[in-house]
Amino acid sequence: MMRFIGDYPAKADSKGRVFLPAQFRKVMESEGETRLILRPDLFQRCLVLYPESLWLSMLDTLRSRLNRWNSQHQSLLRRFVAEAELVELDGNGRFLISKRKLSFAGIESEVRFLAVDDHIEVWDRARCEQLLSGDDLLGADLERVMQGLPFDGPALEQNTIN
Repeated sequence: MMRFIGDYPAKADSKGRVFLPAQFRKVMESEGETRLILRPDLFQRCLVLYPESLWLSMLDTLRSRLNRWNSQHQSLLRRFVAEAELVELDGNGRFLISKRKLSFAGIESEVRFLAVDDHIEVWDRARCEQLLSGDDLLGADLERVMQGLPFDGPALEQNTIN
């Protein structure tokens, strides 16, 4: 499974083309992944890039929970999939973001890519900075979520400095 890390600025040109950061391209290349799926995020005003293999796995999981003969389920699937689009990088490592998706995310030219483990969020730079400026509670949030859970002992031992 691909794991992305990092936070990278970029610019969208007048046509909506954006360079995918080289670090993300390297991760994709190492896994033999060449295509991405772009869709609006469900919870924030940003866009999400999914490696195609992850997207297909997500669809399989969603489909397994839905009844093909239930109109509400079909509507949910239709809305989820209809907003997605296949994205392929050109020879320069760029991809095109449609005007509709740029508008949804409020992106004019300044973009910020945020890695979120197995996928990548694409933000308007100013909106992203505003969101992240309230991250002073990260330590407290992690403590609350992780408290009482075992830690990976062997991994910790390997990284111990003597």
